[in-house]
Amino acid sequence: MKKLLLIALLLGPLGARTQTDPRIYAIIDSVSEARIGHDVATLAGFGTRHTLSDTLSETRGIGAARRWIKAEFDKISQECGGCLEVFYQRNLVKAEENTRIPQDVWVVNVVAILRGSVNPNRMVLMSGDIDSRVSDPNNFTSDSPGANDNASGMAGTLEAARVLSKYSFNNSIVFAGLSGEEQGLFGGMGLAEFAKAGNWELIGVLNNDMIGNISGVDGVISNRDFRIFSEPVPPTETERERQSRRFYGGEVDGVSRQLARHIHKTTRTYMPEMNPMLIYRLDRFGRGGHHRPFNDLGFAGVRIMEAHENYTQQHQDIRVEDGIHYGDVLEHVNFGYAAKLTAVNAISMASLAWAPPAPEQVEIGGVVEASARLRWKPVAGATAYRVYWRDTTSPTWDYYRDTGSQTEVTLEGIVIDNFFFGVAAMGPDGHESTVSFPSGVYRN
Repeated sequence: MKKLLLIALLLGPLGARTQTDPRIYAIIDSVSEARIGHDVATLAGFGTRHTLSDTLSETRGIGAARRWIKAEFDKISQECGGCLEVFYQRNLVKAEENTRIPQDVWVVNVVAILRGSVNPNRMVLMSGDIDSRVSDPNNFTSDSPGANDNASGMAGTLEAARVLSKYSFNNSIVFAGLSGEEQGLFGGMGLAEFAKAGNWELIGVLNNDMIGNISGVDGVISNRDFRIFSEPVPPTETERERQSRRFYGGEVDGVSRQLARHIHKTTRTYMPEMNPMLIYRLDRFGRGGHHRPFNDLGFAGVRIMEAHENYTQQHQDIRVEDGIHYGDVLEHVNFGYAAKLTAVNAISMASLAWAPPAPEQVEIGGVVEASARLRWKPVAGATAYRVYWRDTTSPTWDYYRDTGSQTEVTLEGIVIDNFFFGVAAMGPDGHESTVSFPSGVYRN
């Protein structure tokens, strides 16, 4: 009986596992379906946003589109008293580097940074893609509205900037419009390298690529389901880390996977009407998105997107064939759904931007013992810590124990062999960092 009581105390009441913050609900309520609809329509109205399309016209092509996006970020900054740092970030891509670059081109991103007051160099980033394409990836003249792919993600990024610019955060938030995605993820490569050169401490990258379609080619219609793609472990891990993972576990516990779980938990807490689907893949089968260049450099990054795709509306010439309407046009975008996924991004970034850093040097012990033991370094700004564990086959952190300000804990009766463990740092408002998986062995 005592053992059962002890386990109940360790687990805690599931209904009270996270302290909620009323500001998060206000953020959800502030996301505007109408503004997102307007922005998607505006972006689609540039005719084509192909990476190699017109850059001089004021009404057509990617040049006009990126200038409009920058003007919107500038307007948002003006309304919040200059709170955003807005700039272009660009890289020259030469024709010989890729079959989808027929001529040398400047790949230009638009970036806006809302600086944190405590840790300005610690950042969480949301991105959407500026560019679009038709069936032929090298056709940069035909109409390519790209309403869902990816005006929806770009519009969501602009709207998140409007909403979150009304708040101040401990960590910085970056809003980015990335170009060159359809030509080979060149915009993401450029900004990832820029972040690395600038020593950005990226908490995570939330890449939004197609967040507006609710009617799938499989016949499923849903405005609640969405997917979070994440890779298992960083490609930058060392041979020593790989060997350690083989013996101690962690093959599904890399930094991107922890970011995905954080988004999943935040959504479940504040938007229980939504159904976040954790997809244990870097991206869709054989395909790529703009979080991947960040992953390639070891940064945490995920792809957030609709659950039910319609392939007749992606990368297609606009036409009617055998009664099927092909093309990524405005009428196929559900603005209400795009607003919901924008809110998912906004609350996830706000929660991370208000949270302290994740614990470092988490060690675990308990080999041939009846209890698991963990300890970690104190985290600046943390007022408490939460130790998580889960069954080895579970995708989510299902059990926890709060340790207050203590940086070590013994979980009596919890056998180390049967679970995976992690630690999160908590701030005064209850916002948690991502979970840190143990990286060392606890020895007395």
